[in-house]
Amino acid sequence: MRIQIGCSYLLVFCATQLAVGAEPPDPISARLASTPANSRPISFVRDVAPALTKAGCNAGACHGSFQGRGGFRLSLLGFDPEFDHEVLSKASRSRRVVPTAPESSLLLTKPVGEVPHGGGRRITRDSEVFAILRDWQLAGMPSASNSELTAIKLTAQPSELVLMPNQSQTIVVQATFADGETRDVTAWALFDARESHIAEISRTGKVTAIRAGKTAVMVRYLGQVATVNVAVPFSAEPVAIEFPPANFLDELVLAEWQRMRVPPAPLASDDEFLRRVMLDLIGTLPTPDEVRAFATDKAADKRAKVIDSLLARPEYVDYWAMRWGDLLRSHRRYLGDKGLASFTGWVRQSLRDNKPLDVMTRELLTAQGNLYANGAVGYFFIDEKVEDLAETTAQIFLGVRMQCTRCHHHPQEVWSQDDYWGLAAFFTRLESKDSGAYGSRFGGPRSLRVAAKPNPNRPLAIAVAPKAFHEPLPTTDPAADPRVWLAEWMTRADNPYFARNMANRLWAALFGRGLVDPVDDLRATNPAAMPAALDRLARELSDHKFDAKHLLRTICNSRVYQLAGELQPTRDPDGQLCTHRVPRRLTAEVLLDAVSQVTGVPEAFDGQPLGTRAIALADPSFPSNFLMTFGRPLRNNACDCARGGNPDLSQALHLVNSATLHQKVISDTGRLATLLKANKPEAEIFEELYLATLSRRPHADELAAIDELMREAPSRPEGLQDLLWTLLNSSEFVFNH
Repeated sequence: MRIQIGCSYLLVFCATQLAVGAEPPDPISARLASTPANSRPISFVRDVAPALTKAGCNAGACHGSFQGRGGFRLSLLGFDPEFDHEVLSKASRSRRVVPTAPESSLLLTKPVGEVPHGGGRRITRDSEVFAILRDWQLAGMPSASNSELTAIKLTAQPSELVLMPNQSQTIVVQATFADGETRDVTAWALFDARESHIAEISRTGKVTAIRAGKTAVMVRYLGQVATVNVAVPFSAEPVAIEFPPANFLDELVLAEWQRMRVPPAPLASDDEFLRRVMLDLIGTLPTPDEVRAFATDKAADKRAKVIDSLLARPEYVDYWAMRWGDLLRSHRRYLGDKGLASFTGWVRQSLRDNKPLDVMTRELLTAQGNLYANGAVGYFFIDEKVEDLAETTAQIFLGVRMQCTRCHHHPQEVWSQDDYWGLAAFFTRLESKDSGAYGSRFGGPRSLRVAAKPNPNRPLAIAVAPKAFHEPLPTTDPAADPRVWLAEWMTRADNPYFARNMANRLWAALFGRGLVDPVDDLRATNPAAMPAALDRLARELSDHKFDAKHLLRTICNSRVYQLAGELQPTRDPDGQLCTHRVPRRLTAEVLLDAVSQVTGVPEAFDGQPLGTRAIALADPSFPSNFLMTFGRPLRNNACDCARGGNPDLSQALHLVNSATLHQKVISDTGRLATLLKANKPEAEIFEELYLATLSRRPHADELAAIDELMREAPSRPEGLQDLLWTLLNSSEFVFNH
């Protein structure tokens, strides 16, 4: 599952490069550089590999597939030129090449369609690709050298494009090699538009705007990538925006709105804001009394005061411990009952103490000792293989997906297999043991230690030196724990990933979408929707010693966060620019707690005291059809996508037909029964139910509909039960908006 996540992006990318049996591409007539190709020695790496890539021969849908096609396999997008040279020049008894008569070789007659070819006709005889493959054979098939790729730099100009719909502009791509040579490689680069409904990109680098919005074009050549940001304004003329900024975040976002010529929604009402901020910060609905008190508070800074109070409430620990538990995948199947309690206890205490994010990270990544005595050790019992530890560590703390690079060069980044195994090497000296009388099978304590020297039974420990991406482990005491340096490198102020990743995750927790989306896929070819805002938020987090509450407080106090929601926005329909609040369905645990709070009937979980909230459960092992239906994650995957967030038919049917929900509504001890026993007037009951569910009073048209409902009901209690059931099934209740 973990590999499939990374490779799904790979397959999507490769599919854009080649569809087997597709029509042949337009002939490529441009030369690799201003200097004619036939006037310089031909290079396998700089000439042949890009030609094969441009023709689609080494794409994932063709010979670049891990199993190849038709008995012929190349490295994906040419990431291993030495392998490719061996395959082309020597494999299958050199049957694919004919140095003395290259035009009759299978390497050329198949892609031009003169010999049956599963991929169809890919090039023509008058194309530049044909000329390069022919000239390489005539030159004696000079070998490949990975050293030719050393320190290559890829640039795409312009790096920023602002186009109106139907306007076009061509990107120029240049590659600079270690020996100083610079080539115009536009004809040989691969292009891919991230949101093709906003802008399209041709094979030759021509960008055409389709509709308003922001996207990015990925440019790839010889394992290097570059990005061109494309902005398509929403109006041909500048628009007047009335938006007095409350803090630096508002100023940065306002500048982006002005650039994109799009106005924001108005501010949310007090009722809307209170419900939103409580759900976002503590995963809890406001009570009717809290809604009333906030509505009557006339203080100018009442919103700021509510934010401060929520960050100090115990529910903050419950809610964010659940979110961290999802991310770290804390579960008794990995840790046992007592180990889970120790690990969860460490997370909860860290949140209770508002431990800085960098300190939490360092404690996790350098933990050792007994699991029961040091809960942070549990991190290394959830993933025990060094490969899994490398992938999880990069994805959680740096927002970088490394799964693809276990097998090949990342198709959308500069990371290679060397980077992958270099990161895995930081964990090769870890050793664990069962120190209990009966071992871990019976819940005995487990311990972790760092061996004084590499284990000879682990070849990786001997063959690969630890390296954090392109930065090798400095020469230190060989007996020292290399994880200490990794944790320090990862959390230092100038690390380009950690602060941005954490800031992006906190932003996504409040807005439902990261400035970089997906939230755990930070890379050059997936730029932030508002780069200046993300950079400033990351700096704010770093400058304030990685205080998560400070950043949450800063974002919540911004006017951007407090904008009204729109179900069918006419502006910024993708929600990239945060011009309005995009409604999102409540998560499974929050929704179940909300139903229990509204009805006044707590949920009963096996082995837990009655009244235990779903957000306070230690792991997903507690049976619950409701939580399963609404997407509670199994915690078997570090991807943020593991939690189901999209509404579906089964959820709607569950709310409509659930026996559990019905019993809560009609319970003799619930909220509605209590109101009826107190003989409250109907108007007061209507108001109470609306405040409890939607955090607002009913509108006039709703009161008219309720009156009709009550007249047609068989009895007063049944009419009120129908009203409560209707409110619990409304989108306004099920969604955070």
